Amino acid sequence: MDIIVPEVGESIFEAEIAKWHVADGSQVAKDDLLCELETDKISLELHAETAGTIHLAAAEGDTVKIGAVIARIEEGGADKEAPVEKSGAPEAEIPAASAAKESPAPVSAPTPVPAAAPQPVAKSATDRPAEAEKPAPQGGPAIPSLDLPQKVDDDRVTRVPMTPIRRKIAAHLLAARQQTAMLTTFNEVDMSRILQLRREHGEAFKARHGVKLGLMSFFVRAVVNALKEVPEVNARIDGDDIVYQHFYDIGIAVGGEKGLVVPVIRDADGLSPAEIEKTIRDFADRVQTNRITLADLEGGTFTISNGGVYGSMLSTPIINPPQTGVLGMHNIQERAVVVDGEIVIRPMMYLALSYDHRLIDGRQAVGFLKRVREQLEQAEAGHLGL
Repeated sequence: MDIIVPEVGESIFEAEIAKWHVADGSQVAKDDLLCELETDKISLELHAETAGTIHLAAAEGDTVKIGAVIARIEEGGADKEAPVEKSGAPEAEIPAASAAKESPAPVSAPTPVPAAAPQPVAKSATDRPAEAEKPAPQGGPAIPSLDLPQKVDDDRVTRVPMTPIRRKIAAHLLAARQQTAMLTTFNEVDMSRILQLRREHGEAFKARHGVKLGLMSFFVRAVVNALKEVPEVNARIDGDDIVYQHFYDIGIAVGGEKGLVVPVIRDADGLSPAEIEKTIRDFADRVQTNRITLADLEGGTFTISNGGVYGSMLSTPIINPPQTGVLGMHNIQERAVVVDGEIVIRPMMYLALSYDHRLIDGRQAVGFLKRVREQLEQAEAGHLGL
């Protein structure tokens, strides 16, 4: 039975073998984890559909096309000689090839052109010795400088290639900075009311719905209501047009081992707090186990990123184009604030809204963020659906 690279999405044409969990020639059982694949958008796992002996046809780190055969499971027996011969041949050829490549290097290395360089320069220097000597120092350091990067890569450093997902994240974030007029505005929210509701109703919420009452359901609902009042933050630019989107697909940034992904809560305006919390928990579970799908990541009209779970006090989140806004949450800290003319201690959180200034003006951005803050500070128990 051939193990092939499955189709993941229309825009994905190749994948990288991130890790083999089985050895060449080993016995595998049905449903055993065989390998992890990485594309520029998601990671996925391949499992054995039958039991037998597996013969690998590709190595870790190889980039393979969708539909390519990367291994074969031989049911009911193992021909262990074949894999050894196949794997031995390339290993024997590699040193030979590398030796062939290395042998010209010592021949060409001693024959740079140090002696020839001063002669043409001296003739073009109008017989002034001071200028004739300048090319020699310039040409001299150039040869040793080429060796410096090689000397740095010793046992004190480790060099590894970027994974497809990391490369895609890097390119996407760089494009966001270069192709949008991004600006960030800040505010702070008193989290006393939210924390009180969680203390008073958290157990009943979990008993009724089977999921923990977190912060995100409050934030998602506050964001959706603010987006309805400031529709530009939920819009996108398409050429010279503004596309106003009358639906609310909210991306939730989730950190995984291999990078940040943003699965999307579809039609969040129609979901209860319990449904929002269950959806986010499911996303987090599937990200950690490499079961998130491309369909989970596509689209989205606005994104929420919670850097507070990592201890971030303040940051400027980057827009996820073609979206025009992203809300950054941060950690909750007790701080001294003035309420009704008195200094009191309250659990405070900084909020950051990064937005595309081509579409959203400062007045709209500040108004959106103030509306989010007001809804959080005035949240009611009726929001919980108990």
